[in-house]
Amino acid sequence: MLETALVAFTTFFATIGPIDIAAIFAAITHGNSVAEKRRMALRGTAIATVVMLVVAFAGEPVLGHMGITLAALRAAGGVLLLLIAVDMVFARHTGGTSTTREETDEATAKADISVFPLATPLIAGPGAMGAAILLMAEAEGDIALKSVVVGSLLAVLLMALAFMLVAGQISRLLGVTGLNVVARVVGVLLAALAVQFIFDGIKDSGIVG
Repeated sequence: MLETALVAFTTFFATIGPIDIAAIFAAITHGNSVAEKRRMALRGTAIATVVMLVVAFAGEPVLGHMGITLAALRAAGGVLLLLIAVDMVFARHTGGTSTTREETDEATAKADISVFPLATPLIAGPGAMGAAILLMAEAEGDIALKSVVVGSLLAVLLMALAFMLVAGQISRLLGVTGLNVVARVVGVLLAALAVQFIFDGIKDSGIVG
């Protein structure tokens, strides 16, 4: 159970990226008041939490109804997480864990960013959603393990909210170099987890003995 908690927390921390979210949030909301920033951070996190929980609990049954096996989900999820890990290690910003340049430009002109791009795709992005489905599937019906995965998800979401509330201080403290160092360290860990998911998926598929 402890291993599941560590894997889930590390995966969600990497795919949601609370520190990156705080940095982007600070840049997008630099013209807003403290009260407006707090309101958008709270609302965005609440919406993202609902989205992530729906995906976590409904994702596997929907995929199962479509005939997608757990082995295929493990392999595909591992590939997705590996691509995200590569972007993190090389400090590249794509749509997997953050907003694209076009989305950021659009958000800058919006008065309220709590739904888009904060809730999704910044917090509840494709990488985080894929990780939620994969980790819940890995629990294989064990209520205790599923609870650990959900608890880890909620812990990272709360961390993201806390970081957004002090986003300006974090950006000034770490700077671009500091943020990239954190991303690279977490990216290496995520890459190892992703490769393990791919290996497990290939093994369970029966392709190799």
